[in-house]
Amino acid sequence: MYDRLLVPTDGSNHADAAATKAFALATAIDATVHVLCVVETGPLGSIDLPGDTESAESVFADRARGFVDRIADRGRDRDVAVETEIREGVPVREILDYADEIDADAIVMGSRGRGGISRMMLGSVTDAVTRHSDRDVIVVGHGDDEQRA
Repeated sequence: MYDRLLVPTDGSNHADAAATKAFALATAIDATVHVLCVVETGPLGSIDLPGDTESAESVFADRARGFVDRIADRGRDRDVAVETEIREGVPVREILDYADEIDADAIVMGSRGRGGISRMMLGSVTDAVTRHSDRDVIVVGHGDDEQRA
């Protein structure tokens, strides 16, 4: 059925709910879960933050590492095989490209992520992945709209 599941994360509760669903599925079918976080590149990447020696891009990459490590630890605690990846770029494109690279059988995503103004203007990443993927996309809802920091 499924050997490789891809779980993109942005650190939100919705992404965490998707990971929980992916781990349950992986346990039942002995699949590997690949956890991906995409650091969106753009004009903020080269800005130095006040009082900080790191660029904004470096700070975002550190946060992304924390997001994937936290989810990976949860999976490993359940004896699920987990691989992690951090990418830079446009989230939808990177998710689809990574799914192709690992030959993912399905992408398991939260129904929404961190959102905000960009979501209203550009549309949701989940919606775009669902529209453009040639793989199964499992969209996981979550009743709590509160986001993790």
